[in-house]
Amino acid sequence: MGAILKRELSSYFNSAIAYIVMAVFFGFSGYFFVGTCFVGNVSSLSYTFSNIFVVILFVIPIISMKTFSEEKKQKTDQALLTSPASLFEIVLGKFLGAFILYAICCMIFFVYGIVIAFFTTPDWASIICTVIGLLLVGALLISIDIFISALTESQVIAAVVGMAAGLLIYMMSTVISMIKIDWISSVLNAISPLNYYTTFTYGMLNLSGIVFFVSVTALFIFFTIRVLDRKRWS
Repeated sequence: MGAILKRELSSYFNSAIAYIVMAVFFGFSGYFFVGTCFVGNVSSLSYTFSNIFVVILFVIPIISMKTFSEEKKQKTDQALLTSPASLFEIVLGKFLGAFILYAICCMIFFVYGIVIAFFTTPDWASIICTVIGLLLVGALLISIDIFISALTESQVIAAVVGMAAGLLIYMMSTVISMIKIDWISSVLNAISPLNYYTTFTYGMLNLSGIVFFVSVTALFIFFTIRVLDRKRWS
């Protein structure tokens, strides 16, 4: 798995993907941070966090779109599937490669907290918990997008479908409010990632939220393994 992880990270940083993703992430988060904390004279990062969430929905599919789609397009997927590494190690290595790049982007919020500390006392509990929430949401979205990438050899299709899946998750609360059948809305509320993420923004570590994100992430990693296993024997 270590070799696959190293190969995946190298593919990001030896191409323009990592630098474009970080530039977009840092650019938008910096814009929201300056516009709120300096121009608006606010010490909270809540506005920055709420706005960057939308940016994440578009950034993560760009990170994840190449994981398996590129392998298929370059006809290297067969060599990968017949390598000594297990399917679990292959999928986990690619997942961790994408997740580490995303986690590097999220570390910028601690820099913003340090900047705020020069002027006032930042709410570190809220910052740390929200970053943890962003990492968990990111892990879930990456696992979904890797699964999508395993289904197609087109990176564009993988990115577009991944963005659509992210927007669907983001709009679930709106969809739920339009449903008049109680038991359906209750079920959708129970599986809405945004509801679990919101609790982290209050500065509280929600155990049920952690279990939910880890479980769904593991589920889509399993789905990806099954897709590759079927391809290996086809």
